[in-house]
Amino acid sequence: MTTFALPRPRVLSRRTAIGIAALAAVIALWSSFALSTRALEGAGLTMADAAIVRFAVPVLVLSPWIPRTFRALRGERPAVLALVLLAGLPHFLLFAWGAHLTSAALTGLLVPGTVPLFVTALLFLGLRRTVSRRRLLALAAIVAGVAASALFTGGASGPGGIVVLLAAGLVWAAYTVGVARTRLDPIAVILVVSVTSVASALLLGATGVLPSALLAGTADLRTVGAYALVQGVGTGLLSTACYVVAVKNLGSSLPAAAGALSPVLTAVIAVPLLGESVGWGLGLALALIVTGVAAFALAPAAPTSAHSAP
Repeated sequence: MTTFALPRPRVLSRRTAIGIAALAAVIALWSSFALSTRALEGAGLTMADAAIVRFAVPVLVLSPWIPRTFRALRGERPAVLALVLLAGLPHFLLFAWGAHLTSAALTGLLVPGTVPLFVTALLFLGLRRTVSRRRLLALAAIVAGVAASALFTGGASGPGGIVVLLAAGLVWAAYTVGVARTRLDPIAVILVVSVTSVASALLLGATGVLPSALLAGTADLRTVGAYALVQGVGTGLLSTACYVVAVKNLGSSLPAAAGALSPVLTAVIAVPLLGESVGWGLGLALALIVTGVAAFALAPAAPTSAHSAP
C-alpha cells in the first residue's frame, strides 16, 4: 500500500521572525514620526527644537554605553560610518522641511516609498548587482507614483516639497546600505547618530543658523515632553533599533521595502488627526507606490540563473 506524506508546513526561522516583528514596529513608529513632524508648526516648535529633543533623549538614555561605542568606532571604516551618520541630522532636516512644504500623507508616502528605488540604484552602481524583471516592474510603479504625486497633488509649494522628500529618501537609502555593512551593534549606531546630531543641532540653534524656541526659553514644556516621548523614545530609540535589527536579520532590500504600509497608516490617521484629505491624485500616487513597494518585497532579488549575483 502506497502512502503519501503531506508536505510539512513552512516555519519561519527565529531570525526571520525577529526581523518581521522589528519591521512591524518600524512601520508604526515611522507613521507616528511623519504625523508628529507635520504637526511641528501647530505645536510651536522649530525644526531645531524637534531635532534637539529627538536626538538628546537617546543620548541621555544610552549614556552608559558611550565609552564602549567610541572604542568600537576605531574598527569601523570611515566610508561606512559616513553613510550611517546620514540617518541623523541630515535626514531629519530634509524630512522636516519636506513635511513643512507638503502634507503628512505625502511625507509618509514619498520617503519610505522611494527608499527601495534608491537602495536598488545604489547597490547596482556600487556592486553591479543585477535586478530581476519583476523588481524592475515594481520600481517602475514606484517611479510612476512619484510622478503622479508631483503632477496631481496641488499647491504652490508641493513640487519643491516633493524634491526635498525625495532627497530624504535617497539619504535614508544610503544609510540603509551603510547599516547593512557596519560593524557597530544597534546601540552603537543609535549613539553615534544621536551624539553627532544633537551636538550639530545645538550648534545651529545657538549660532542662530536655525531658530530655536527651546534655546530661547519660549517653548511649551508640555509640548517638549510629548515630542520627547514620540520622537525621542519612539523614533530616536525604538524605530532606529528595530530598523537595525530588521536589516541585520533580513538584509537591506526587504526592510527598505517594508515602508509600504507606513504611508497607508499615515494617510488614514492624518484625516481625523490633522484634518487632511486624501484626494484622487494622492490616492493614485499612494496606490502606485504601495503596490510597487509590495511587489518589490515579494519579487526575487535577481534573475534565477547560474550567473546570478548572490
